[in-house]
Amino acid sequence: MSYPQRLAHNLAEVRQKMEAAAHQAGRAPGDVRLVAVTKGHPAEAIQALLELGVTDIGESYMTEARQKQDALAGAKLQWHMIGHVQSRKAREVAQHFSIVHSLDSLKLAERLHRFAQEAGRCLPVLLECNVSGEITKQGWDCNEDPGEFLADAQVIAGLPGLELRGLMSMAPITARLAEARPYFERTRQLRDTLTERLGMSLPELSMGMSNDYEAAILEGATMVRIGEGLMGPRPK
Repeated sequence: MSYPQRLAHNLAEVRQKMEAAAHQAGRAPGDVRLVAVTKGHPAEAIQALLELGVTDIGESYMTEARQKQDALAGAKLQWHMIGHVQSRKAREVAQHFSIVHSLDSLKLAERLHRFAQEAGRCLPVLLECNVSGEITKQGWDCNEDPGEFLADAQVIAGLPGLELRGLMSMAPITARLAEARPYFERTRQLRDTLTERLGMSLPELSMGMSNDYEAAILEGATMVRIGEGLMGPRPK
């Protein structure tokens, strides 16, 4: 089976599982967007995705992403920054990405806001929440007391260079989907609390990766970030 054929096969399988999870949750399949995580894969792979109808592309590293964006200039793609954003890369992120999933501090928010305004745009962002308490994960510590997160979110919501769209989180890696669900439930509850506190719509929940996206959809994910389950192993 050629690479394009494998990609088409994987995409059909992922979409089928997404649709089944959405139906189980009583949701419309169209309510959940697939973000293809393409870090480590060449621009040609993204072109193949585009030909299969996938237009939301998730990247984690600025240098790699910019090379692909240049190679695919003119393609109708939405570029999602899903990796940790270093302060020194904030200007490029604000200029070249459609949305940032991984906004993880007030300091970074203020930098993205400033650079987005300089670029004459309002940058959509999601706030990254650490709902598991794992020290290896980025984001606001929301495992026990979300007070600092809620206070910072209120400030961020008032920055005119940013459009606050919702939250992003990751569950601990587990072999059982049921074990991931409480972490996604916690993220949804945080979003609902923040929505009430701010009095504004926060429609997006970026939750779920290749190993747990079905559980995330059951708990309200509107975007799932699928890498190996869609793209296959990264080329060596």
